[in-house]
Amino acid sequence: MAKLSQAELERHLWGAADILRGTVDAGDYKQYIFGLLFYKRLCDVWDEEFEALLAETGDREEAADPDEHRFHIPKEHRWEAVREQSTLIGQRLNNALAAIEDANLRLRGVFGDVDFANQDRFSDALLEKLLSHFEKHRLRNADVPADMLGDAYLYLIKMFAEGAGKKGGEFYTPRSIVRLMVEIIDPRPGMSVYDPTCGSGGMLLEAVQYLKDRGEDARTLSLYGQEKNFATWGIAEINLFLHNVDDAFIAKGDTILSPKRYDPKAREFVEGIGAYDRVLANPPFSEKVWGYEVWQNGDPFGRDTYGCPPKGYGDLAFVQHMLASLKDVGMLAVVVPHGVLFRGGAEGRIREAMLAADVVEAVVGLAPNLFYGAGIPAALLVCRKKKPAERRGKVLMVNGDATYKPGKAQNFLADEHVRRLAEAVHAFADVEKLARVVPVEEIAANGHNLNISRYVQTGADAEAVDVAAEVSKLQDLIAKRNEAEAVMFGHLKRLGYVG
Repeated sequence: MAKLSQAELERHLWGAADILRGTVDAGDYKQYIFGLLFYKRLCDVWDEEFEALLAETGDREEAADPDEHRFHIPKEHRWEAVREQSTLIGQRLNNALAAIEDANLRLRGVFGDVDFANQDRFSDALLEKLLSHFEKHRLRNADVPADMLGDAYLYLIKMFAEGAGKKGGEFYTPRSIVRLMVEIIDPRPGMSVYDPTCGSGGMLLEAVQYLKDRGEDARTLSLYGQEKNFATWGIAEINLFLHNVDDAFIAKGDTILSPKRYDPKAREFVEGIGAYDRVLANPPFSEKVWGYEVWQNGDPFGRDTYGCPPKGYGDLAFVQHMLASLKDVGMLAVVVPHGVLFRGGAEGRIREAMLAADVVEAVVGLAPNLFYGAGIPAALLVCRKKKPAERRGKVLMVNGDATYKPGKAQNFLADEHVRRLAEAVHAFADVEKLARVVPVEEIAANGHNLNISRYVQTGADAEAVDVAAEVSKLQDLIAKRNEAEAVMFGHLKRLGYVG
C-alpha cells in the first residue's frame, strides 16, 4: 500500500469531515471524526503488532495476548468485525468504542458522549460511506508514523477551530503563539510541565517537540494538565496518545473551583495544588462566571495571595492559580487580554501586590487578530516566584504590535517573529522600538499600569494627526458635495421631478 505524504494524509482526513458536513452540526462533528480516526488507528496498529508477534512466535494466542500490546481491542469489536455488518452500524460502533474504553484504563472516557446510533444523524448509508472513506488508507505505524499522524491530527484541530470562530479558541491556541510561550519558558529535560486549561493538549505537546528539536530526551518530561470541557479533554487525550506520549496526566474538571493534582502513589487525581517547574496556559479571556462567590470569602486552596479578582473578570484568578502551582524556582507564561494590564479596581490592587512581591518578570504584547474569534490584541505575562538576582526590581516590557505577518482571515507569527520576541525576553535588555527594562518604581509611579505602549513605542504606533489640516480637507469635501447636489437638483427641476 502506497505511503501517504503529510499533505495527502491531511486531505484524506479532512475529506471525512466533508462527508458529515451539513448532516451533523458544525460544532459537533469534530468529535465523531476524531473518534473514528482514533478507532481506525488503534485497530490498524493492533493488527500491525499482532502480525509482528505472530511472525516472531508462530503462536496466534500469544500474539493476541493483551499483555503483549500497548492497548487491547476485544476481537468482536475490531474494525473488520464492525464492517461485517451492514445494518445497525451505528450501534456496533458505539459498542466497539465503549468496549475499548472498558478494556483500557488509559483510554477511559476518550470517546466522550458520541452517539453513532442516532438514526436522525447517522443513517447506515452515511456511516457506510464514512467508514469506506477511512478504509482507503491504512493507519499503521509503518504507513503513518506517530509524528506524522499527530501533526495531521493537529491540522484537523486547527481546521475545526477556524470553522468554529470564537468557540475554536476554547480548544486551540495558534501553534506559533504556543511555540513562543514554550521558547520563553525553556523547559529542560527532567522537568514537570503543567497546563491548567489545556484544551486539546497543544502546549504540552509543544514542550515535547521543543526538546526533540534540540536533540534532547523529551521522554524525561512529566506532563500534567486539567480541562473543564469533557469533550475537549477527550481530544487532548487522543492527541497525546497519537503522538506516542504516554506519560501525560490530564484531569477533568474546573481548575478554579476544583483544582486537581496527580498523586503518583495512589495513581489518581486528588483535589489540590501541585508544584511544577514550568506552567503555561491560555485561559478563557475575562471569564464572567469563574468562581467569584467562592473566592470572595477566601479561596479554599489559598491561591488568592494577591487578592480576589472582580466578579466579571476571572483572568487574574487563573494567573494566581498558576503562580500557586509553581515550584520556587519555576517559571510561567500565560496569555491575558490587555485589560488585565491596566484595569483599575480589584485588578489594579492585585497588580500592585504582584509587583510589590516582584513576581512579574516580563510582559510581551502581541499583535492584533492572532487568535480565533478574538481580534483584540493579547499579551503574555511571564512570572517567577524567585527572579534571577539581576532581574529583581525590574520588569521587561516587549511591544510586539508590529511583529507579525498579515493573513487573510487572521494575522500570524512567522518563525522569525517567534525567534525575535523570545530572544528579547531571554536577553532582558533594551531594544529600540521593541523592548525596555522598566524599574518597578517607575511602574508604581504610573499607578501600577502595565500597559505596554506607555513604556515602549514601535513603528506601528499611529502618526500624530494634524487636526487643522484634516478639518480643512473635510470642509473642502463638504463644499464639493454641496456643489454636486446643487447641480443634480438643478437637472431634476428642469426635468420636472422636483418643484
